Amino acid sequence: MILVLILLLLALWPLCNADITPTVTRIVPPASYPKPWLGAQPAAIVTPGVNVTLSCRAPQPAWRFALFKSGRIIPVLYRGVSMELAEFFLEEVTPAQGGSYHCCYRRLGWSLGVWSHPSDTLELLVTDELPRPSLVALPGPVVAPGANVSLRCAGRLGGMSFALYRVGEAAPVQYRRSAQPWADFPLRGARAPGTYSCYYHTPSSPYVLSQRSEPLVISADGSGSLDYTQGNLVRLGLAGLVLLSLGTLVFLDWSSRSRIPCSVRP
Repeated sequence: MILVLILLLLALWPLCNADITPTVTRIVPPASYPKPWLGAQPAAIVTPGVNVTLSCRAPQPAWRFALFKSGRIIPVLYRGVSMELAEFFLEEVTPAQGGSYHCCYRRLGWSLGVWSHPSDTLELLVTDELPRPSLVALPGPVVAPGANVSLRCAGRLGGMSFALYRVGEAAPVQYRRSAQPWADFPLRGARAPGTYSCYYHTPSSPYVLSQRSEPLVISADGSGSLDYTQGNLVRLGLAGLVLLSLGTLVFLDWSSRSRIPCSVRP
């Protein structure tokens, strides 16, 4: 009986976890045991209460699958299937179920305690609202005449859809999807001035939105109008100087005429 329990514990103690403690001997799987792929349906970012399916797909028929969550030594779930795909169901997920997941598989004939290499990590985010993005202007918020500017909306997650808004307009100015945690929105200098904000959401779950960014004011470079104003002031000054000079000459002429004595008639 004791021997049976020991064998059962060994079978349920897979060694395919990156967080395994140093006191446990780790069996490194051969390169011929390639890693599986892990995906989430309907999405990896969902609101609380949604049912999520984590699918682990092996590159070859497997005998058993295991789902791991970061921070835990033992698997969260097991699936015993004789095929390439195993599905792990998370019903009415809560924020506590969010985190980093990966999966492994085993084939019949493999040594006891040996699992495949782990899949790439899948980040499951369970939230009502995504973090607020930032919005900055490149190269800066002041646009010179004839120059262009690019507005970068940056969040914390890649693969998002980004929308740029201008104050006073209901529809987005631009809409982009980006594999990076940011998206760039180019604007022409002549039409760029205004106040902007942006937000992002998951393409597969557009109801999971971020807060809007803080507003960003883009203004036109006033150096050209300043030079024009200064030129007008210079021209007005020169015109005033000419008028003053003419007035002085007229006054001097009038003064000289008034000092000439009147001639006495014979």
